[in-house]
Amino acid sequence: MPYLLLLIGCFGLGMSSIGINIPLIQQFDSSTVVWMSLNRSDILSAIAISLSYLGGLPVTLLISGIWCLLQIRSKKYSNVLFIFLGVLGGSAIGWILKYAVDRPRPDLIYQMVQTYGASFPSAHSIYAAILAGLVMFIFYKHTQAKVISLLACLWFLSMGVSRVYLGAHFPTDVIAGWSIGLIWIALLWLVLKQFILGTNKLFLDKNLNEVE
Repeated sequence: MPYLLLLIGCFGLGMSSIGINIPLIQQFDSSTVVWMSLNRSDILSAIAISLSYLGGLPVTLLISGIWCLLQIRSKKYSNVLFIFLGVLGGSAIGWILKYAVDRPRPDLIYQMVQTYGASFPSAHSIYAAILAGLVMFIFYKHTQAKVISLLACLWFLSMGVSRVYLGAHFPTDVIAGWSIGLIWIALLWLVLKQFILGTNKLFLDKNLNEVE
């Protein structure tokens, strides 16, 4: 699974990074934002705004913190490290790229929520992909792993679409955010897995993701 996520992530990040410099893709980005703004409804807007608050960094950190406490209680310290580095590292990468690329957001007339920083990549999409990736890896041995993974995918997909719907991002920003999150989590899992298997003295649990 990590190699598949790496492949998907690299493809998405490469296409979106190139796309922001291609006029045809830029036109598609803008047209999508306009089309979504013209097809809004009260119900969809309420859902999208709720996702905006739930998918922000404060709530992401809160969820991650509670999750870490639960993992500590279960003495799964490698998972704690995985969650901690996953969220903080991925968030840092996203914000560094925001300032490096410095892409303007869609026009204010399309924005339904307050935004911070540049447009590329979408931080909300990164957070959502990171949480989804963490869930998929940590629960991959669970008896309901397929259902859990499906729900995790629905979470990050709906978060990304909602960002375009709200006029906060272009589609390429979202694709880049998803890709960065998946790449980071897959790489981190591979590194930690190898590291923990080679140095078991650091952790009471010998393997990542021992969830029954």
